[in-house]
Amino acid sequence: MTTTAVTHIASLVTNDPSLGNGTPLGLIQDAAVVIDGDRIVWTGESSKAPATDNVLDAAGRAVIPGFVDSHSHLVFAGDRTQEFNARMSGQPYRAGGIRTTVAATRAASDEELSANVARYLAEALSQGTTTFETKSGYGLTVEDEARAVRVAARHTDEVTYLGAHIVSPDYADDPAGYVDLVTGPMLEACAPHARWIDVFCEQGAFDGDQARAILTAGRAKGLHPRIHANQLTYGPGVQLAVELDAASADHCTHLTDADVDALGQGDTVATLLPGAEFSTRATWPDARRLLDAGATVALSTDCNPGSSFTSSMPFCVAVAVRDMGMTPDEAIWSATAGGAAALRRTDIGRITPGARADLVLLDAPSHVHLAYRPGVPLVRAVWRSGQRVV
Repeated sequence: MTTTAVTHIASLVTNDPSLGNGTPLGLIQDAAVVIDGDRIVWTGESSKAPATDNVLDAAGRAVIPGFVDSHSHLVFAGDRTQEFNARMSGQPYRAGGIRTTVAATRAASDEELSANVARYLAEALSQGTTTFETKSGYGLTVEDEARAVRVAARHTDEVTYLGAHIVSPDYADDPAGYVDLVTGPMLEACAPHARWIDVFCEQGAFDGDQARAILTAGRAKGLHPRIHANQLTYGPGVQLAVELDAASADHCTHLTDADVDALGQGDTVATLLPGAEFSTRATWPDARRLLDAGATVALSTDCNPGSSFTSSMPFCVAVAVRDMGMTPDEAIWSATAGGAAALRRTDIGRITPGARADLVLLDAPSHVHLAYRPGVPLVRAVWRSGQRVV
């Protein structure tokens, strides 16, 4: 293996508070990073960098960890332009629009679905995302959900079984029968290809009792829970997530004081998805309230064709700072280390010795520019597992 040093970094975000300025970001000024194979082996001041086989001069630019997008829905076909246009013209967002994507996804071939995933991943990679989770949920039959998780597994290790996205149109008059399918034959077919199980606990989707049954069945099959919680209304999702030790409760838009306290005291990460509120003109999640309560917060894109058709983590960072009460430091931490926590990973989301060598070189002197210059393509280079890929 050859070693590579990235030197003369104006500002290096390590996400290690024992380094640099002692903040959660562990900022090191005039820094360097050394990569050996697929791992970080050294960080520190540029003047103290060890000799390496190769040297890349960052020329006063910032380096941050690769973004960790811990919530996306990329296995789908078709789009919902007409629905978005109608929503922007005054119609409210409802969970039922998922059925449109279900029909298109069922009609698509495996190759078409895989090509779509690759396309959106290339978009995300060019914007600095080096780890992503993605879900099934647009098939809603045993065969279509199983092929969705198989397709997803071609592209990532972070695959989530979401047969409980909505009640399948085929079971519109028998939601209990659909829960039996999701917790029985569908789970059996999907579990070998997934790491996680998820459920949309919301009006128009699944109630608390149904969600508990689905997540408990998944856990018995070795899948760890995560949950779509409290997006459209107040509900039981967050409390259920903490009760079941879910890795994350995602959306967290409508929270009671008890919900906030539970997230502040538990290990479940509150994953906020600003693209969804942006694309539905909904109430913004209150990140400040969660952070002040001691909750761990992640930011993610929720990339999907209906309610958040963006693959851009920089966009989510900028919106979180502008509209959700986060500082630039908090937003960048949540988009990197926070996402890693939501996936219960310690090898990504940070730039410290032993971590996977996922780095983003920004065409800016500081990570703050991601919020300061919204919409500007600031990602100049990306390394994933030690290989430069952008």
